[in-house]
Amino acid sequence: MPSDIIIKISNCNNIDNGTISITKNNLNIKYAMNGTGKSTVSNAIKAYLESDGSLEQLTPFKWQGQNNPEHSPKIEGLSEIKSVRIFNEDYIAQFAFQKEEVHADSFNIFVRTPDYDAHMNKIDSLISDVKNTFSNLKDLEKAIEDLTILNSSFGKHTKSGKISASSPWAKGLGKGNKITNIPAGLESYTDYLKSSDNYKWLKWHNDGHSFSALSANCPFCSSGTRDKKKTIEKIAEEFDSKSVEHLNGIMTVLDSLSKYFSPNAKKKLVEITTGSTGLTPEAETYLKYINEQINILLNRLLNLRGMNYFSMKDVDKVAQYIDGLKIDFKMLETLHSDDTEQLVNSLNNALDKVLEQVGLLQGEVVNQNALVARTITENKEAINNFLRSAGYKYHVDVEYAQDTYKMQLHHIDADAIVQHGTKYLSYGEKNALAIVLFMYACLAKNPDLIILDDPISSFDRNKKYAVMDMLFRRQRTLQGKTVLMLTHDLEPIIDVYTLAEKFTPIPVAAYLASKKGVLTETAIDRTDLKTFGAICDENIKRPCDDIVKITYLRRYYEIVSDDLPYQLLSNLLHRRSIPLLYGDTTREMTREEQAKAIETIHKKLPTFDYSTILAKLNNESLILSLYKTVSCNYEKLQIFRVLNHGTAGTPNPVIAKFINETFHIENEYIMQINPCKYEVVPDFIIEECDEILGLPPTA
Repeated sequence: MPSDIIIKISNCNNIDNGTISITKNNLNIKYAMNGTGKSTVSNAIKAYLESDGSLEQLTPFKWQGQNNPEHSPKIEGLSEIKSVRIFNEDYIAQFAFQKEEVHADSFNIFVRTPDYDAHMNKIDSLISDVKNTFSNLKDLEKAIEDLTILNSSFGKHTKSGKISASSPWAKGLGKGNKITNIPAGLESYTDYLKSSDNYKWLKWHNDGHSFSALSANCPFCSSGTRDKKKTIEKIAEEFDSKSVEHLNGIMTVLDSLSKYFSPNAKKKLVEITTGSTGLTPEAETYLKYINEQINILLNRLLNLRGMNYFSMKDVDKVAQYIDGLKIDFKMLETLHSDDTEQLVNSLNNALDKVLEQVGLLQGEVVNQNALVARTITENKEAINNFLRSAGYKYHVDVEYAQDTYKMQLHHIDADAIVQHGTKYLSYGEKNALAIVLFMYACLAKNPDLIILDDPISSFDRNKKYAVMDMLFRRQRTLQGKTVLMLTHDLEPIIDVYTLAEKFTPIPVAAYLASKKGVLTETAIDRTDLKTFGAICDENIKRPCDDIVKITYLRRYYEIVSDDLPYQLLSNLLHRRSIPLLYGDTTREMTREEQAKAIETIHKKLPTFDYSTILAKLNNESLILSLYKTVSCNYEKLQIFRVLNHGTAGTPNPVIAKFINETFHIENEYIMQINPCKYEVVPDFIIEECDEILGLPPTA
């Protein structure tokens, strides 16, 4: 059995020091009131593991600016934890739906599994001869790059088959190659026109020429230009810098690809690209022929380079597909050269080797298809079942697109996908999807520790359990992962314990309390969850003052709706010498009604005597002493209520709400934890009570 992780934390926000334990490979639920330091624990763990200096930002206000190492934030016990993923408000705030998919990393989160990678490795191994050939053939990637540039330089041919006037070929050679054939009168500019940066020089020259009308002097050197004006103007008339740039590009790529052309094709290309008459119809026809053959070779090379599982996933017969990737060298007449033949033979030979194992390859492709289909079906059904059971009118689907898979969001009332989901989803809907996607991200990244910081408190009860079910009970969940769940909601603990057989392994729970900066945890076992009636009954039997007992007893009769004993004890706690009976009208309780109530109370508290306890309650110093001595905040609060009915001041409305309702009569859950064992009443409430009673602050 794995040992627990013991985390010690000190000097982090409101936590001076504290210790929490985490059971490995299990769900650890830490239940605590707001303000205890749950998020501080989460942030401290994250800051420590990221080692980005942010841990210092958790320095308590009382120690800030002192630069005392003894007061620096510190966390220990994380030596076994190397990575963490945290679901919290920051995660939800940063969570953004992509335009056409729910999550930018859909493939890795929802499709990619260890089995998927295993099949992919086998497929890659079976086609490795092709991949290796690409790696081993020198300059092949450069050839593909140049062929792509040359292919695009032809542009789209017109319906008549002519080269488009907007293509680099038409712009660069439409009026002939004036770099090779420099127009008469411009020979003195040969060095500039034939330089590698000639188009830059032409742009510089022509831009300057636009200022010639301002003066008879040269716009570059300010000397006279009367005798050279026509020559300067002719450069602008004959040459366009952009056309020369297109020409340079064509000449450069043809030179780079020269070894792949047949001798005859090279000769004709030289004639076409160095001629002075422009592109004749015959030249255009020949260029179109070369373009078609380049396009065939380029497409074959691109298909071979992109050969992978995705290119074969929808192929019925892989053998036919692979055979169809072969390059028919003898049909590429304009590309008949030793270099082209060597390239083609190397790739075709590699394909022949793949074909020798095509049966295995076909089987792996089929297995991978089945695995992907099964994984997608399982994941989207799990998410859709969750959305449906939680009452959300959305569903997801996973679609294949561009060699990957994308999860898309749909609304049940529309066929089209929901783009930019954050515009349409409510806060709760976005949170629900965010936590599901977080779960799948954790499964994909497999961190050492997963922290859920108040993940379900914003949901109603049905949705809370739907989230817990999604996270921990289905086939592909966080079950068996090391998970720390921090919550101010008792319901997850109630659910996992009352439905323990549905959660494997059974989660462990604890209550976190903070008193004077010291964070402590107390284990919560299945037996600690009781109805509040049972808790009252248990505390009545404890050795404690009768006044404490009757506060529980009064609550007990309120819960079980035993009106007479409840009303009698209420009168007593309100220190009435003559008990009143409240109903449609208010009147004094009869002796018979009092006797009947006392008879019932004696079954729980045999020593009960109204007059005796009333005398104690009217003794302010005795009650104040009792208030000071009880250690449980819940009991201290009940005694304060007794004092507050007398001479104590009236608390502000918010504190009054806590005192008179939240921690007195409200009962959110059927099952409870004992407030005498678990400090459910925050210290700040008791501090307010102390102040009202005029007591000095405790250290």
